[in-house]
Amino acid sequence: MQTPSVASGRADLARFIADARRLVVFTGAGISTESGIPDFRSPGGVWSQMKPIYFQDFVADPEKRREAWTRAFSGRAGWTGREPNAGHHAVARLVAAGKATHVITQNVDNLHQASGIPPEQVIELHGNASYATCLECAERHELADLKIGFEKAGEIPYCRRCGGLVKTATISFGQQMPAEPMARAEAATLNCDAFLVLGSSLVVFPAAGFPLMAARNGASLAIVNREATEQDAYADLVLHDEIGPAMNEAVPANLGAPQDGNGT
Repeated sequence: MQTPSVASGRADLARFIADARRLVVFTGAGISTESGIPDFRSPGGVWSQMKPIYFQDFVADPEKRREAWTRAFSGRAGWTGREPNAGHHAVARLVAAGKATHVITQNVDNLHQASGIPPEQVIELHGNASYATCLECAERHELADLKIGFEKAGEIPYCRRCGGLVKTATISFGQQMPAEPMARAEAATLNCDAFLVLGSSLVVFPAAGFPLMAARNGASLAIVNREATEQDAYADLVLHDEIGPAMNEAVPANLGAPQDGNGT
C-alpha cells in the first residue's frame, strides 16, 4: 500500500488510535533506539559488535557463563540504564486512559514499566534484561545483588533458593520461547479491535506473527516504523516516521484526563 506523507500520516495515526476501543500496542527495537539503546541486527547493532551466546553454551560451559555475566555487569550490550522517551510515554498514556489493553514487546529494556505502565499489562516476549532468574525454580534475583559476589570473588551466580543456574531474564538464542507470555499475547491479540506496531521490522518469528493474527481476526492494523516491513501490505495504515515524535503528536498529552464542568 502507499504510505502517506509524514504530516498526513500522523493525522491518520491519531484517527486510528481515536477509533480504537481495545487497542494492543506491539513494540520493537525502533521505539527504544530513541532512548539510546542499540538495536540487535542493523549495522552497528549489538550482534555486529559481539557474538550472541547461545543458551546451550551458557548452560554447558562455565566460561561462557562467565563471559555472559561479564557482559551483563559491564553493560556492554547497552540494554539497561536508559530512560523512557516520548514514544514510551505516549504508549503509557494510552494504557492509563484505558485505550490500550496491553503492550506486547520484543524489547528487554524494561522501559515500558519505567514509563509507568503496570507490569501486568506489559507482555515481554523476549524477557527482561534488568533482573535475573533461576533456570530451575524461576526465583528472581536482582542484578545488583549478584554483581557484588561476581566482582569481589569472581563468583558465577547460582540460585540462593535451589542452587540452580541463574541467568539474566532474557530469552537467548536457542532458548525455548516461554509459553505463558506467548499465550497471553495471543489472547490479547485475538481480543483487540486495533493493533499498532511501533518500531519493529517484523522479521523475528513467532513474535512477528501477532500483527498478522490480529489482521486476520478482523482488527485494524497500523505499522509505524522507519523502514518498510514485509507486513506493510496487510496494514490499514503504514507510516515511515520516528516513533517518539509521531506518537507524541498522535496521542494527546491530556488523554484520559477528567474534563471540566463544561465538557471541554
